[in-house]
Amino acid sequence: MAEQLRWVLIVISVIVIGGLLIHGLWSVRKKDRPEVSDNERVEPLQQSAPASSKPFRTEAEPKEPMQDERDEPQFGELNFDANEPQIDTSVPETPIEDDLEIVDDLETKDQSAEEAPAQMSDFVIVHIQMPEELSMQGSKLLPAVNTLGFKYSEEGFFNRHLDPAGQGPVLFRLVNMYNPGTFDIDNMEQFSTAGVSLFMTLPCDGDGLAAFNMLHSAAKKLADEFGAQILDAERNEMTVERIRQYVEQVRSFSA
Repeated sequence: MAEQLRWVLIVISVIVIGGLLIHGLWSVRKKDRPEVSDNERVEPLQQSAPASSKPFRTEAEPKEPMQDERDEPQFGELNFDANEPQIDTSVPETPIEDDLEIVDDLETKDQSAEEAPAQMSDFVIVHIQMPEELSMQGSKLLPAVNTLGFKYSEEGFFNRHLDPAGQGPVLFRLVNMYNPGTFDIDNMEQFSTAGVSLFMTLPCDGDGLAAFNMLHSAAKKLADEFGAQILDAERNEMTVERIRQYVEQVRSFSA
C-alpha cells in the first residue's frame, strides 16, 4: 500500500512540474507578443524625412516670388555697322563700330591688381582702310609691321614699345579693324583684313608728342604699302586740321 502511494505522489509531482513549465513558457511568449484588439488598427511605421528635405507647401502658405528669367545683356558684346561696304569673303564683313570697345578691353587687361587712383584718360585712334573689295594679306602685313618695330603680344595685338626691341612701356598698338580685332600669328599666311587701326592711350609713357608722331608715321607707311586710306576716329578722311586736333589732344595730357 505504501509503495503504491509513493508512485501516485511521484506521478502527481511530475504532472504539477510539467504544468508549471508549460505555463511559464506560455507566459513568456505572451509578454513578447503585444496584444492587438480587434478595434485597433496597426499603422505602418513612417520613415522620417531627411533633415535637409523641404516640407510640402500648403495652399495657405505664401508662394515665394518668381525670379526674373529675362536674359541680361552680356558685357562686351560688339555692335557692328551695317552700312560698311561689302568686301571679299575671305575678309571679316563686320567692322567694329565702337573703337573704344577694343580700347576698354585692353585697358582692363593692363590694370594691375593694385590699381592706382583714377585719373582722366583719352585715346588717339587712326584707321587704315583698304579700298572696297580689296584687303591686306597677312603674308605682307606681318613683315610690314615687324619693320615698323611692332611686337606681337599674347592678347593677339601688335604693340609698339618705347624700346624698338620690344622692351619698356607700350606707346601705341595695332589691332585688326574688323571683328574680332586680333591677329592669329600662326596663320598669317591665310589671314586677310580690309583694315587695321592704330591707337594710343593718353597720358602716354614718355614723350606723348614723339609717340604720336611715330604713330602717324606708321599709319602713312602702312597706307602707302597697301594703297589704303587713312581715316580719323570717326572714320572720316584724315585732314591736316584733324591732325592738329590730335596734337592738341596729346599736348593737353603732356602738360
